[in-house]
Amino acid sequence: MRERGRTRRLLGLGARTGGAMIRTRLGGQADWRALGEALFAGLSELKGPAMKLAQIMSQWDDLLPPDLAEELARLQRQAEPMPWPRIRETLVEQYGDLEGVFREIEERPFASASMGQVHRAVTRDGETLVLKVQYPGLAEVLESDLTQVRRLMRLGRWLKVPQARLDALFEELAASLRGELDYHAEAEALARYRARYAHLENLVIPEPLPELSGPRVLAMRYAPGTPLRDLESGDAALRQGVAVTLADWLTEELFTHGELHADPHAGNFAVDDQGRLVIYDLGAVIPVPEPRLSAMMQLLEATLAGDPMAMDEALLRLGGRQGQGAPLALYRESAEAVSPLFAPGEQDFSDVRVHRRLRDLTPKVWAAMDRLQPPADTLLLSRTLNGHYWNLVRLGARLDMHARTRPLLEWARR
Repeated sequence: MRERGRTRRLLGLGARTGGAMIRTRLGGQADWRALGEALFAGLSELKGPAMKLAQIMSQWDDLLPPDLAEELARLQRQAEPMPWPRIRETLVEQYGDLEGVFREIEERPFASASMGQVHRAVTRDGETLVLKVQYPGLAEVLESDLTQVRRLMRLGRWLKVPQARLDALFEELAASLRGELDYHAEAEALARYRARYAHLENLVIPEPLPELSGPRVLAMRYAPGTPLRDLESGDAALRQGVAVTLADWLTEELFTHGELHADPHAGNFAVDDQGRLVIYDLGAVIPVPEPRLSAMMQLLEATLAGDPMAMDEALLRLGGRQGQGAPLALYRESAEAVSPLFAPGEQDFSDVRVHRRLRDLTPKVWAAMDRLQPPADTLLLSRTLNGHYWNLVRLGARLDMHARTRPLLEWARR
């Protein structure tokens, strides 16, 4: 990756995005489809932090204009790969004589992301594995890219997001991106998760191969599967089984182990030919302190009780509200929108009435941004849970959230 020209292109994309936001704020119409196409083309080539930020944004299905969200979502599954000669350079640095180690390496990656891409390979012994290869030169341009991303994020002030919150979001993003460059840490996370969740028969986590891995190449045993997004119109029973596995795993992650896989976009998940959920990427795993988790459950309990004053008290404890005057009417509407998913019995996550109510709340949430802000230290946690909510929506999950959350609420009370 070369730094020359990246700054100019990133600033150009930022200016185009800012122009669309300003036109909308002034009552005009923005061509969100054209903007999304431009962002897809530019960011899929540039890779790195700006592309990662766009992938994060694409998970906010309930906030973005649909045309823009659809184009950004392509970055999760159709990003342009880096040319093979550049990738081969990294592999040669790692292995030396490639022909001496591998019988075959597919030049066309089967997955391309913001920080690296994945190639299938066959060893001289005939074993099929995958190589996650970090983009060449990424570490060298990372800090420069982050500087430009910080500038782009200043556009959030047009949405009444305070600078302190923008700074916190940036620091969270920067720490996450720096962490994703550490393939040794990801290999350790894969090994830890494989051992921890071995009892979940419907969950598959690829096995890392330390002897074939290095600072910029992570080797894993091949675990084939159908991408989660491709299941949206598939067999209902299969989708339901995957949804249950996903919900069970997330609950155990949070409430038993105090950790969370924090990159929930659908490209990181698949389903194998036995109907098991496959998790491909553990480059972002975050700790979730018990007091934070307990406070969030207290907010959920107040929400399900439809008690706006208790919701405000919980948000104040979380650090999620400031200023004068609690938006009590917004709290009531939020509780009415969310509560149906937690009614007794199985509830349908694909119920469009729930999505419509959540989408209708969006402008009211933005209007209250001077008083209502996500706590700085829960931004990644909140984004992750929101991303998994939409994964369950795409699967058409039918879950009894009342039964699932009741023991968790009791745990938080204790």
